Amino acid sequence: QVQLVESGGGLVQPGGSLRLSCAAAGSTLDYSVFGWFRQGPGRGRVGVSLINNRFGDTYYADYVKCRFTISRDSAKNTLYLQMNSLKPEDTAVYYCAADRSFILPIGDSGPPIRAEFDSWGQGTQFTVSS
Repeated sequence: QVQLVESGGGLVQPGGSLRLSCAAAGSTLDYSVFGWFRQGPGRGRVGVSLINNRFGDTYYADYVKCRFTISRDSAKNTLYLQMNSLKPEDTAVYYCAADRSFILPIGDSGPPIRAEFDSWGQGTQFTVSS
């Protein structure tokens, strides 16, 4: 089982940028998809940015597309989420997750993903507020 540890949370002003990191310990070869999920106040946890571990295809929830960019550095076993033009509604606990069999939806964006992945990080909180 891969161990995932997120970092990079904090306080950001509206319109600002932030990059989250997720360090993976252990073999990642068995996992088909890595992703970032978030859980805002009073809301369920949903996937907002996903990446295919082998081919690099990406998927974004519509409301983060063009603002968020997911990427990975295979040499460092690290997943990133670059977030720009942040809004107060982006305030949430962000979780890094990995799954062995999940298949990305067709198309590069759409509704947020509701799924239980195999491995999860502990989450990192950030707040968008002035």
